[in-house]
Amino acid sequence: MQDVPGAFPNRSTTSLPLNEQNIESNYVSLSQAIHARRAEFVRPKQVRIKVGSWNVAAYKGAEKDVGGWFVQGKGVTEELDGLSLKDHRTGDIHGPDHVGRSRIEEREDVAAQEARYAKKQSTIPKNDPGSLPGNGEIGLYVLCLQEVVDVNSVAEALRPYTDPSVAGKWKAAMIAALPAGYTLVAEQQLIGMLMLIYASPDVANDVRSVSTTSVGTGIAGYMGNKGAVTARIVLGETTRLVFISSHLSAGADKAALERRNWDVSQIVSRTRFDPITDTMDLHQNTGEQIGDEDFAFWAGDLNYRLEGIPGNDVRRLLMLHTRNEYDLSQRSARKIEKELQTATASAKSRVEGRSSVSSAGSSDTSSISSPFVSTHSAQRTSEDSRTSTDSTAPTTLADEVAASDDPMSLQTTLTSLLSHDELHQQMQSRKAFHDGWQEGPITFLPTYKYDAGSVGVFDSSEKKRAPSWCDRIMYRTRRGRLAWEGRVKAEEEAKRKDEELKASGADDAAADEEILYDYDPDADGVDVDDYDEYDDDNEANENVVMTKGGFEDEIELEYYTAHQRVLSSDHKPLDAVFHMKYDCVIPELKAKVHAAVAKALDQAENENRPSVTVVVDRHRDIVTEQSDADPANFSGVWFGSMRWAKTRHRYLTIANTGRVPASFSFVERPVVAPQSPGIAPKWINMKVNDEPAASSSHVTAAVTLEPGETASVELEVRIFDLHTMHDLNAGVQHLDDILLLRVEGGRDHFVPVRGHWLDNTLGRSLDKLTRLPEGGIRKLQRQKPGSGKYGNLLVPSASSSQVTTPMPEDQQSPVRFSAPPALLALTTEIERLSTRVVAEWDMIHLQTAEGSDTLEGEIVRPPWKSHPAWPFDEECWTERSTSQWEDALGEACNALDQGESLGEESLQLDLPRMQRLYVLANLLLLFLTSMPDGIITADMWLQVDQCLAESEKNKRKLSVDEQRIAVQEVVSQAPSHNVSFILITSMIERILQETTGPCTNAEQHNESLLSPSKRLGTLRRMAGLGRVPAASMTATGDAGRAMARIFANAIVRLPEGAGEKTMAGWKRRKLEVMELFLRRDGEG
Repeated sequence: MQDVPGAFPNRSTTSLPLNEQNIESNYVSLSQAIHARRAEFVRPKQVRIKVGSWNVAAYKGAEKDVGGWFVQGKGVTEELDGLSLKDHRTGDIHGPDHVGRSRIEEREDVAAQEARYAKKQSTIPKNDPGSLPGNGEIGLYVLCLQEVVDVNSVAEALRPYTDPSVAGKWKAAMIAALPAGYTLVAEQQLIGMLMLIYASPDVANDVRSVSTTSVGTGIAGYMGNKGAVTARIVLGETTRLVFISSHLSAGADKAALERRNWDVSQIVSRTRFDPITDTMDLHQNTGEQIGDEDFAFWAGDLNYRLEGIPGNDVRRLLMLHTRNEYDLSQRSARKIEKELQTATASAKSRVEGRSSVSSAGSSDTSSISSPFVSTHSAQRTSEDSRTSTDSTAPTTLADEVAASDDPMSLQTTLTSLLSHDELHQQMQSRKAFHDGWQEGPITFLPTYKYDAGSVGVFDSSEKKRAPSWCDRIMYRTRRGRLAWEGRVKAEEEAKRKDEELKASGADDAAADEEILYDYDPDADGVDVDDYDEYDDDNEANENVVMTKGGFEDEIELEYYTAHQRVLSSDHKPLDAVFHMKYDCVIPELKAKVHAAVAKALDQAENENRPSVTVVVDRHRDIVTEQSDADPANFSGVWFGSMRWAKTRHRYLTIANTGRVPASFSFVERPVVAPQSPGIAPKWINMKVNDEPAASSSHVTAAVTLEPGETASVELEVRIFDLHTMHDLNAGVQHLDDILLLRVEGGRDHFVPVRGHWLDNTLGRSLDKLTRLPEGGIRKLQRQKPGSGKYGNLLVPSASSSQVTTPMPEDQQSPVRFSAPPALLALTTEIERLSTRVVAEWDMIHLQTAEGSDTLEGEIVRPPWKSHPAWPFDEECWTERSTSQWEDALGEACNALDQGESLGEESLQLDLPRMQRLYVLANLLLLFLTSMPDGIITADMWLQVDQCLAESEKNKRKLSVDEQRIAVQEVVSQAPSHNVSFILITSMIERILQETTGPCTNAEQHNESLLSPSKRLGTLRRMAGLGRVPAASMTATGDAGRAMARIFANAIVRLPEGAGEKTMAGWKRRKLEVMELFLRRDGEG
């Protein structure tokens, strides 16, 4: 029934309350349910629409008259229009059948009016009270103008832009004439065609979805000298109105007629309006076109002429009526009389010639009806011809009219001419305006062509163009268009059946006497349900129109006439007044209905659809976690303050709170870069009913809950991945995401997950680490952004593509340490623990000459004998995969971040001393590996490699000390890098002293632990060479090479982009460089 997506609900069900409808079997959408209750939020309104059309022929000053005839309804000649019009000031009725003195009779006479035209003044007759509805009685003024510029001018036709000053003149004239409060709601211009639509204050509030466009059909079929401008508006959110103002091709020959029909088809097919949202809140994907509206109005200079009748005869016949407007002493009257005499003589000679020819053909013909006009007597006076007619037998069209029932009736004359009207002929032959278009009765003189400045003098130039109704106003309703389409469909169906009958030979069987009538009551009976609301026989109220949105509107044509006494163009303007009733949506009432329907639908739907409730359990693992206060008004999963390698657990309880079984699963959530795809961010580990679910998976296994049952979801967060840690430190990622819980057949649940990330020391450059304040990086994080001297900006590392933590852009914050405090704390504590572990091992186990101990027959070897790179060899870290190990790493890193000591008295780790040493060794390697620029940067390495390569090229072998000095000269260019390098190598040297050979000094073996202040003193003693005394020369170099293999990658950064051969050489050389500082004197 409705050509919108989805049919309206059946009235038999939607008329019931929602709670009585069968929701399960007949699902009712929100928009459909609201539309079914449209009677509750629409109210009937009435509006008068005046559509006016005028070809001003580019005459200057024509805009002075537009307010008078279009807005005020002036310039109508009742005698020439054949209408009974009402004086809207006095209420008097005037017309051919009404006489008496009134304000109409006080109107200025024609002579004075035509005299003012010569003075370039307004040509509207003075003292004209206005005969048509106008001013504030009209709710919508639609003015359609043609030739506001000279369309025959090449400059105007090829102008690449529209001159706004032309439309400005007409808009100013309209505003001056309209009552206060009227607003321009639509405007469109195409060269000479201009459409202006004004609405009263009440109507303007109901105007929506305004769209204007234009179609050119002129030169080459696309230029704008001919074509149309169109506008579409939606009135009251229910009624679509389309207005078309066109100027079709001119000419009186057959080719011009066909071109006019082509123009019409092009305008219809090429017009497109913007998409709109209709009353069911359904947004169109494509724009509407002509034919989708509820009411259409087509006005303009259509240029259809009178066909098959001489122009001179038409001019004379019509001027027999217009001359009554003049006094014989007037110039225009004399011109009309001259034209009449000329036309009379011409017609008489043609009639006499035809009579002589016809008398030779047949003596039985008593009279001939001719379409040509002749006079009754060439000698009668002009005054006699105004008051009498000849009673002789009719021989011409004029005589035929005079012999009719009402020989003085203008309408009789017009009716005889309208049978020659091309537009009516094209409509009847279905070539143009045949698909539901209609026109009001024509009771006015042709609107073209007159002598400008005259009331009734038709074209007196040499061309003497035949008068025609070129200017027209057509209209069409949706009812009329559907009726036409139904008629065409019925004709096609009848034609199809006829062809089937012919194909089956049934038409020949009709001649058989035995077959009188073939009737099947089952197939041929009329079904009462096949009632068509637009059937031609259904004439109960032919003005009622069912709109596209399902609303009942009414329209009635009140007036359709020309303004004969407007003289400023060779066309007479005409207008039509329509009275329309329409349903208007009241937004406040619609909002109430919307809320009520939504509530009812939700209630009905929720009772029959799966429903679950998600409860967030804010359980905390340990007492110290209570300090993580949840943000205000945050109802999601809050993990509190998260740091590297720290584990947090949270739990979700999913309960089936509905009346039917519910199946749920976590599905892939929407993400944007740099978020990782999957059901959860990669920093969350999920378990559903103790079943692990990978964060990168697309969906979890479905879990079905019966009403009242629950399921448990465990969420674990542990940030151990260095890449994720880098992104969090740099602000590229955040601990802020969502989980998407999908209930099959129910609604989705979005569960926010959030935490506060605590920056850490890992992944920082040496330069940044030496500028941190006392108290570690956490103290820097607690500062407000921008509160310091240098603000809070992101600065990329000079030697890495990774983005470091926020730091001052100019890098001029003060250097507070010669080496990172974290590195000093790690090397000091590792060296202390290594010495302590070795000493404890020696005290517990008996030493032998082979370096092994025997205890109760069991051989126990120290780990450094089996693993030369002890304690940095990963094979020693037997507990590395345990959660206790990761927790210990996190606690140790947290101590560095807060600037706290790593000593046993401050860092409480529930681990044996050796395992504690392994954890710190692991943390040191992570610290060095995550450093973007390393200890020896890529730039430093190029210098080191160049120096050593040149010595090899010169075939001069450098000693070990010379090589060490060459390397340290390069590294010493950056003091913090040099000191850090010394800290690491001296720590390794001390460990190698303890593990690779016997001590030569008892005091050295029992040496008390070095404090940080004493370590700095040791560094000062190494200022010259940068290394501590080597261990015993008798020990093997396996441990040094093993250490070099581990620390080479952690300390040295190689340039990127080098070739494979070059990279292999660099890797070999960096091992050799590290061995230089770990090799004993005299080795190699």
